[in-house]
Amino acid sequence: MIYNLINQFIFMESTTPSNPNKPASNRPKHRGGAPRKAVKMEKSIRVRLSATQYFLIESKAKSAGMKISDWFRAAAVSAKVIARLSPEERLRMRELSGMANNLNQFTKVANGGGLLSMARDGVALMAKISQFLDTFFTHDGQNT
Repeated sequence: MIYNLINQFIFMESTTPSNPNKPASNRPKHRGGAPRKAVKMEKSIRVRLSATQYFLIESKAKSAGMKISDWFRAAAVSAKVIARLSPEERLRMRELSGMANNLNQFTKVANGGGLLSMARDGVALMAKISQFLDTFFTHDGQNT
């Protein structure tokens, strides 16, 4: 008899809802919160900034009406990156510097005398510099 009463008590306790004022239902519990985002931000980058850099970025984000992370993300995505000069381009820049030095020497000699021969050499050097600049700066201006 006691055994039956204990079994009934255990069975009755497990079937009664935890809140007697609320009826039991088979629906899943509502989890609440914001809806899931279409694009999940799952990667992060840690950037160390000086106080000045931080306040500059913070003020730009506030003026744009954005959070700092959103502004930083938008700025990084839309930034145009210019690649460093290749070894060949650095060599050409050195050549250009040498040509500029030669032109300066020509003008000094021309001021001292021999103006006609220096003028011919100067025109030839200017043509060479112009040709160099045309080949050096022929790019489409796109990100590299």
